[in-house]
Formats: sequence, structure tokens, C-alpha cells
Amino acid sequence: MESRGDLASILPYMPVILRSSSLFWPPNAHEALKGLSLGPDVSGVVSGEVLFDAIVDLRASLGLSRERLAFRAAQGYATFFDELMTREDSRMWFGEVVPGLARLLLRLPSLLEVHYRDSDRAFGAGKAGLRILDRQQAGIVYLSQELIAALLACSFFCLFPVAERSANHLPTINFDHLFSGLHPKGQLSQEAKLKCLIHYFERVCSNIPANFVSYERKVLSVEYSSQCTSYPDVVFWQKSVAPLCSFKVSPSGLIEDQQYDALEADFANEYLGGGALYNGCVQVIVLNFFN
Repeated sequence: MESRGDLASILPYMPVILRSSSLFWPPNAHEALKGLSLGPDVSGVVSGEVLFDAIVDLRASLGLSRERLAFRAAQGYATFFDELMTREDSRMWFGEVVPGLARLLLRLPSLLEVHYRDSDRAFGAGKAGLRILDRQQAGIVYLSQELIAALLACSFFCLFPVAERSANHLPTINFDHLFSGLHPKGQLSQEAKLKCLIHYFERVCSNIPANFVSYERKVLSVEYSSQCTSYPDVVFWQKSVAPLCSFKVSPSGLIEDQQYDALEADFANEYLGGGALYNGCVQVIVLNFFN
């Protein structure tokens, strides 16, 4: 594993560590997750307020205490789970979902190792593993839905290191900003986004998905090259007489109900998902993010 360039590129942004060719949770984090996995009778996590305290402790076990969470994040977790969620749903969440997410997180190191093995087998060594793609670098990433769920669980517990993300122009990944927007003056869309994510975690914990998802980035080079299609400059567009391809506009209906061979384009933000993990509520951004 030490020789993998793809893993080396992503490891600084992950909460796990590499040791003796294997991935691990740091010992203190492993024990904290193990306690959460045993349920509220052991962990004592029975409310949003206590859940946030557990998140703070988990982050401390990963050495993330210096990276401050968003202002009002604590109030957001407490508001959602202690005020907006029904007592019955809250009991189910803390009794079943939180332990289930902790068990999923305990499997994250092995899920990552299996991911790199399977992606090499399907696409070739280093061709589709989880990694950081540089600017103007095309590529594909092949992920199991279980691994995706584990990574999103890391986001929910705010376990990703974020101090160095801006250096690679990486967008927000932890959910602290999402919860911090849940306050009396916040938008109803913030609550709706959280309900969608919470429902996703509930479904994942009741039935772990077993399929795979691939994300591919295609690139038009900004510099001319005889080996690939280059990005047209302004003069090209000014002189072009090529007609647009035929297309169909649907004045009604939902994006997700369109035909399978339809393309969905997001022009709203330079980052896929845009401000969905903040206060953004543009429909196409939220839809792309949750997809």
C-alpha cells in the first residue's frame, strides 16, 4: 500500500493512517468508535447534544481539536435531533443508526483496502482508485456504495482533516457547516437537506447497499495538443458556423424522472455540489450533490 500514488495523494485528507502496508484507525479513535457501536447503553449518546460531544471527542482522538468546527454547529446538532426529530425517531436514531454508522466506520480501513484491490482488478493498477486529480487531469474513480456510505459517515461525524484542503482547492466535506445553518433564522431548505441525509443513513444502516458507482472526469485541454481535443478559444466561437445539436426542452416534470439517456448538466458552481453543504439550496446543485 505504501507504494500506491493514488492512496498517497488522498491519505492526508483522510482520518485513517497507513502502517505496515495496512490502513488503521488511530487506537484512541478505534476505541471511541467501538464504544459508539455498542449502543447508547454503553456510549451514553442519547441526544443531539451528547452526540456532538461525542463528535468532539472523536475529533480529539484524531488530533483535530485545533481545527475548529463551524460556529453554531453544536446548536445545529442539538436542534435537529432534540427538537425537530420526534421522540420515536430519536430513539431509533440513537439506538440503531448511530451504532450502525460507528460499525460502518470501523470497517472503513478494510473497505478502502478492498476498494483499491477491486479498482485495480476492474480498470488496471492505479487507474480508478480514490485519489486527488490535478487540474486538467482526466480520470475515473470506482467506488462501492458501502465505501461511499462510510465516507459520508465520516462527514457526518466531521472526521475529515480540513486544514490542508484549500491548498488543493477541495470543497467542504464535513457536515458542521450544514448543521450550523440550522438555527431560528435559517432556511427551511437547510432542514430539508438534513432530513434527506438522515434518511439516507437510516436506509444504509438497515440494508447496506452492494452496488458500485463510478465518477469520471472528462477534460478539454486549455492548451493546444495534437493528441487530444483542446478547449476552443474565443476566436473559435466567434467564427464558428457549426449548428447546435438537436435538443428537447421539457417545460414540466422532475429532473430525476427524465429518460435514462438524458444528460444532466450543472453550470451553477465551479465545485460539484456547490454550496449544498453550507446554506445553498439551488435545486440542480443539491440534486448533483446528493447524486
